Amino acid sequence: MPATGCWFLPVDPAVAAWAAAAAPLARTVLADPVARAQSLRHGQSWFVGLDALPNAPDGSIAGVPLAGRWQAHVPAVAAWHRAQLSVILPGYPRRDPTERDAAHRFRRLRDAAHLDGLLAEGPDKRRHLREPHAFVLGIGLNRVGPGASPLVVWEGSPQVIRAAFSAAFQGLAPKDWPEVDVTAVYAAARTQVFAHCPRREIVPQVGEAVLVHRLAIHGVAPWQPGAEAPPEGRMVAYFRPLLPDFGAWLADDAAD
Repeated sequence: MPATGCWFLPVDPAVAAWAAAAAPLARTVLADPVARAQSLRHGQSWFVGLDALPNAPDGSIAGVPLAGRWQAHVPAVAAWHRAQLSVILPGYPRRDPTERDAAHRFRRLRDAAHLDGLLAEGPDKRRHLREPHAFVLGIGLNRVGPGASPLVVWEGSPQVIRAAFSAAFQGLAPKDWPEVDVTAVYAAARTQVFAHCPRREIVPQVGEAVLVHRLAIHGVAPWQPGAEAPPEGRMVAYFRPLLPDFGAWLADDAAD
């Protein structure tokens, strides 16, 4: 993957076939009242849908293989987790009753920019590296307009994050990285990203895929008035396979 942070891949027949098989199953999940109760957030404007799609461990869904040109740019994955079904609805982001002012403002003004794998823990939401992802693969499941809450990636952010976290973990064995409180390091690096890295919007359509670098700062933009989308909203399937060890998370390898 490029060090810019993301790689957008245009329509691919293999990706389109997988999306066509996944879309009706996604709509079934969305119609399930139990799933809706568990996954709707932000005033029912975002269906989080973690592990919601019923793909097999080889990534296939309804017998259709998970494949495409994106495979040439990522390491092989031994077993795929069930994909996230992320669905954004008109009005995103509305505010949940329990959401703090600062958190909602950040979601509106900074696209809820984040780095996957850093989990906020405890009452003070201290950040620790718990999930060293290899990459993020997003596959569009329906066709929407450009203002329908696009994915946002800050180009060049992987270099900023790698430098900051390499310094934070200097002298430590990778197995000990999860014990380091990286809250301040993360906040400072993200501020640097906002100041110096270009912000790019991407809306993957049916048959299109986007690869996001594991160290890229990314988020979701607010839904723009008049944006066109089907009744179910913007549907994207996301995979985040884990690396075999923490040390590989910061590696400056050929996949970058």
